[in-house]
Amino acid sequence: MLTKPRPIRLKGRSFLALSLAPELPFEDWLAGLDDLAARSAGFFLRRPVVLDIDGLDIDKAELRKLVDELARRNVRVMGIEGAARASLLGPDMPPAMNDGRPASDFEPPAEGEADEAGSAAVETVLPARLATEALGSLVVTEPVRSGQSLFFPEGDVTIVGSVASGAEIVAGGSIHVYGTLRGRAMAGTAGNGTARIFCNRLEAELIAIDGFYLTAEDMEPDLRGRAVQAWLEGHALKTGILG
Repeated sequence: MLTKPRPIRLKGRSFLALSLAPELPFEDWLAGLDDLAARSAGFFLRRPVVLDIDGLDIDKAELRKLVDELARRNVRVMGIEGAARASLLGPDMPPAMNDGRPASDFEPPAEGEADEAGSAAVETVLPARLATEALGSLVVTEPVRSGQSLFFPEGDVTIVGSVASGAEIVAGGSIHVYGTLRGRAMAGTAGNGTARIFCNRLEAELIAIDGFYLTAEDMEPDLRGRAVQAWLEGHALKTGILG
């Protein structure tokens, strides 16, 4: 007797990604990208990227070459937005993406600013007045709202308020959240297995340390809504109640 196959479950999710908008001529734009990478080590590390080519008068060969040049720089293009013609995107190219939700633009640090601040890179869509950077640490004095992303690979991040659902915090060191942690928190991203995540109230969508992660479905139910810390033991991400 044949058994009826189980239906395949298709689930919708939204993810945060960087959007790169290249400009012509590509040689000059890529030179600027190389300069950013030189000043901001690890800027594109494990970061999904959407390539926005809206308004560019280019052909398929030029687009293919651009994607290859980005791949050579370890920039992972997960999709392409703004392609005027479907013929620009062949089966060997990243897929077309549409209807991306806009967020605030990020202005990379100018030359010399990273060294003066003692940090290789800070990416944030938060207004600069809300973040205070010291050597090896970043303090954000306002809540991190949905759709906002903060990237600080050089040390610890402290959020005085809460982190909303759909927001993302990425730190090379530990992450401290004095309010509710929703959204995604990824600590120790530069290979720091001793980093920890602390929050006053755990409601996170995902937490990770040095590449080891737990999703909301994986977390123990009795930890939800509690003051929690997370740390690594060997190759396992552990969580426990604070206090």
